This record gives sequence, C-alpha cells and structure tokens, in this order.
Amino acid sequence: MKERFPSLIALFLLLSLVVGTWWAADYTQRAVQNDPPRRYTHEMDSWSRNFTMVRTDVDGKPINRLEGDYGEHYPDDDSYVVTMPRAVGLRPGTPVTIGTSQTGTMYEGGKRIVMEKDAHLHRKPDEKTPPMDVHSEKLIILPDDDVMYTDLPALVIRGQSRMHGVGMKYNNKTSQLEVFSASNVEINNNDTQSRSSKSPAPNTESASQQKKP
Repeated sequence: MKERFPSLIALFLLLSLVVGTWWAADYTQRAVQNDPPRRYTHEMDSWSRNFTMVRTDVDGKPINRLEGDYGEHYPDDDSYVVTMPRAVGLRPGTPVTIGTSQTGTMYEGGKRIVMEKDAHLHRKPDEKTPPMDVHSEKLIILPDDDVMYTDLPALVIRGQSRMHGVGMKYNNKTSQLEVFSASNVEINNNDTQSRSSKSPAPNTESASQQKKP
C-alpha cells in the first residue's frame, strides 16, 4: 500500500489538473463576450479619388472603362458609387459610346452601370450612321451586351432628327433602337434622304416603336 501511495497522489494531482483546466476554459468562454457575426450593411469600406476601372475581354483588350472624380466601394453588394462618372464603351467592331452623369453606380464587377442625374449617352459616328445622343435622368448600361436602356422619359437625337419617348433600349452591336412609347418624333429630311441613298446593310441603324408592356 505504501508503494502505491505516491502513484495515487500523482493520479489525483493529474485529475485535479484536468478538471481545473476544463473549468478554467469553460469559465473563460462564459465570461468573455465573443464578437457577434459580422453584419454586412451598406457602409463604405474604401474610397478613391480620380477613380478608374478598366474591364478587358479574354484576349486582354479593353472593352469598357469607368472613370470619375471620386469613387466609393460598398462590400454588401460589391458596388462602386462614382461621382461625375464617364463610362466609355470600347468594344472592337462597334462605335465608341460615352456615358456621363452626375452619379454612377457599378454593379457585378462592371457588368451593369447605372447612370443617374443628367444622364447622357453619346454614340460616336461611323461610316454608316451619324452620331446619336440619348438624354434621360437614368440610363442603365450593360457593357458585356453593349446595350443601354431606360424606363424613364428620354430624348434621342440622331443626326438632325429628334425623338421624345418613355422607355427605350439601344443595342450598339446591331444599331437597333427600340422606343416603347414615343410622344414626339421629328424626322429631318436630310436623315431620310441620306439613309435612302445608301444600300441597306445589317449594321444600318434603325428604330422601332413598341407599346410599353
């Protein structure tokens, strides 16, 4: 019995150490307040002056550039809010487009750009079509599809012709302009004659009116 006594004392001390360690760990977890899970709120986490972001295609060629005086990033929806933005469409094979406004928001890594307040889209002329300008309070640009649209009233100026409408969509790849509800259309004779004097081509700009769904 005397020979086992030191072993029993060592075993008792070991058990006491294990129990004490378990109690201390449990007490620490209950006493110290854990940080709550991070909540994603619409709060800015970074900003930049002279903001510039360029998107490229699979070959590394630039297809769209967004720049502005000031930009803020919001992590909850991964959006960028840009002051005095300038969105330039540079897709090869199509006319260059330049969108400007007072405020712009870029979503989905640049796949959707919302231009708001005095929004203006300028489509530069090419060999077949004159320049075109679209004015509205809100224009939505889809750079990957090379499409721009709005559900608000818009003024379209093509050459010397003008069109006021509510809701419109423009495809820069096909030069197709769709106006859902036109309220006033002024077609200049020079534009009509210049179009009729040219042979039809699949890239010739055309406009169609549709009823708003």
